[in-house]
Amino acid sequence: MLDRLRAEAIAARRLPELAVEAQLQEEMHHVMADPARPVAADGGLPDERLRLVLLCAHPSLSREAAAALTLRLVLGVPTADIARLFLVSTPTMAARLTRARKRLAGARFDLPTGPDLEERVGLVAEVAYLAFTAGYAPATGPEVLRAELAGEAIRLVRVVRELLPGRPDLDALLALTLLQHARRDARVAAGRLVLLPDQDRTRWHLDEIEEAVELLRPIATAPATPYLLQALIAAEHAIAPAPELTAWTRIADRYAELEQLTDSPVVRLNRAVAVAEADGALAGLALLADLELPGHRLPATRAELLARVGRIDEARAAYDIALRHCDNEAEAAHLRQRRDALGD
Repeated sequence: MLDRLRAEAIAARRLPELAVEAQLQEEMHHVMADPARPVAADGGLPDERLRLVLLCAHPSLSREAAAALTLRLVLGVPTADIARLFLVSTPTMAARLTRARKRLAGARFDLPTGPDLEERVGLVAEVAYLAFTAGYAPATGPEVLRAELAGEAIRLVRVVRELLPGRPDLDALLALTLLQHARRDARVAAGRLVLLPDQDRTRWHLDEIEEAVELLRPIATAPATPYLLQALIAAEHAIAPAPELTAWTRIADRYAELEQLTDSPVVRLNRAVAVAEADGALAGLALLADLELPGHRLPATRAELLARVGRIDEARAAYDIALRHCDNEAEAAHLRQRRDALGD
């Protein structure tokens, strides 16, 4: 009897979460089954996935919670990958997702209109960017990339731009994702990760790069935003005819500007890489000296730069740390290969 009572108590606590998931699944089923059905008083939204994202972007949730919940429930991104995107542990993110589900329990799923719609579109853009990142560089699993998820994120950005045209931030976001996605076929060879300098540039999708560059032309001198600066950095890589001709000094300057805007440790890490290419590995290591960042990318970057300056023992130790924290099999194989190349 006690076991039965405990089970019923647990089930009762889970009901609000299950109701939210069931309602979302039912909504997805109905919208997918009849995309042409009216969904709003002003004529409806042009895409079923966008509708579902807007439903998750409920005003009762914080922007971070709404974005995380959308990634998990609507786009199916694993909790561990979402945790890495938000720079927290997997248990912490799991708890946040549970709280977000509970907060939505009993909420009305009314579609926004007018100013409310425009406000929520900013969150949809964030979700699309995070979803693209989860597809471009998965935190877990065997894949180097999840092209289908990245492509779905780009489609979401396109639909949002059609819904609210003339927004430079959305133009910049579309350009950024296109520039990154254009390299998808060159990033993998025989199931293994291929770094940017080693990629076969003839396998890049030039039509997507050209579309992105055209999107950036009229907004390149607009006030700086995170999406615009990242897109301009990606464009520098895309237009360089060869790796050794990459404008690393300009890229490092863009990253410095981006770091001022965001104060992000991920941006600092990327800036350190660019500075190392422009001014030498020691300059890059100096930028990493006081940096703290969960996951494997920081120790992996530190290991690479330490190896360049001949500090081999420290480089091996840093690679070992990176391998302990790397849950992506393809990236772990690459790190192991780099570490083995240093010898014992």
